[in-house]
Amino acid sequence: MTVTKTLLGASAALAITATGALADPALVFDLGGKFDRSFNEAAFNGAERWAEETGGSYREIELQSDAQREQAIRRLAESGSNPIVMAGFAWGSVLDVLASEYPDTDFTIIDSVVDQPNVQSVIFQEHEGSYLVGMLAAMASESGTVGFVGGMDIPLISRFACGYAQGAVAVNPDAVVIANMTGTTPAAWNDPVRGGELTRGQISQGADVVFAAAGGTGLGVLQAATDESILSIGVDSNQNHLHPGSVLTSMLKRVDVAVYNAFTQGDDLVAGIQVLGLAEEGVGYALDDNNAELITAEMQAAVDAAREQIIAGEIMVHNYTEDGSCPVQMQ
Repeated sequence: MTVTKTLLGASAALAITATGALADPALVFDLGGKFDRSFNEAAFNGAERWAEETGGSYREIELQSDAQREQAIRRLAESGSNPIVMAGFAWGSVLDVLASEYPDTDFTIIDSVVDQPNVQSVIFQEHEGSYLVGMLAAMASESGTVGFVGGMDIPLISRFACGYAQGAVAVNPDAVVIANMTGTTPAAWNDPVRGGELTRGQISQGADVVFAAAGGTGLGVLQAATDESILSIGVDSNQNHLHPGSVLTSMLKRVDVAVYNAFTQGDDLVAGIQVLGLAEEGVGYALDDNNAELITAEMQAAVDAAREQIIAGEIMVHNYTEDGSCPVQMQ
C-alpha cells in the first residue's frame, strides 16, 4: 500500500509526487486535521480500509486554510487522481465551479450537494441518529437537563441539534435542552478550549449529559465532561474509547463508508445524490465495552425500538434543513 500525503502550508504550493498509478483515488480532508478523532478521521479510516483490502494506493491532502481548496482540486485532477473525494460541505462552492473543467474526473463530496454529471453527493440523515442519542441522553440524565455543543453555526449542525432535542423530549417531555455553537467560521471545528468552556457553562445550568457535534472542538467537550464527572456523547467516529465510562455513546456518521464506497467504485462512480440514514446504516449509535455499563438493557431496547419505528416511518424526525425550524425549543 502506498499513500502519498501532502500537507498544504499557509502559503505553500501543492506538489504531488505520487508513486502509484495515475488513476489512484484521492482524499482531501476538511479543516480540523486528519486526526481530529471525528469527521476527518472517519474519512481517513474509510480510505485505509479500502487500501488494506485492495492493496491499492491513494493520495491525501490536508489543508491549512480555505484559500487552498481550489488549488488542491486542480492539482489532483491534473495529476490524474480519480475519483477525488472531498470531506466536508465547504468544498461545495469550489467543486461546483471546477467539476465542469475536469469532465473526465469523478468527484465525491460528503455533506453537500453539487449538481454536476461527474459528481456524487453523499449526505447523511444526521437528525435520525441524533434522535437516538438524544433518547439515551434523557434516559441517562438525572437532572433532566442535557446539552449540545455544535461546531460551526450552519444548518447541518442545527440538524444534529434538532434531532437530539426531539429524542430527548420523546423520553422526557419536560427535558431542558441547552444548545451552543462554537463559532461562525471554520475555526469552530478545531477549538477544544472553547468547547470545554461551553461545556462547563452548560454544566453550570444543570446539564449532566452533553452531546458534541463539533469536530476537533468536541475533544474539549468530552474532556471537560470527564473532568466535571458528567457524561458526554461523541460524534461521527466512535469516540467511546477516548474517556471510557464517561462517554455515554457516540452518534455514528459513517463517513468512512462513503469514502470506501467511492474508492471502490473508482472509474464506475455513480453520480447523483446518495442519502444515508438509519435504514442504510449510515448513522447510528455506538455500543461497546467502553460504555456497556452506561447503557442498560432497557435503554438499549427503547432506542432500538425507536430505530425500527423511524425506519418504518412510524416516528417522523423533523429535518431542520428542510425549513430552518425545530419543533423543540432549545435554550
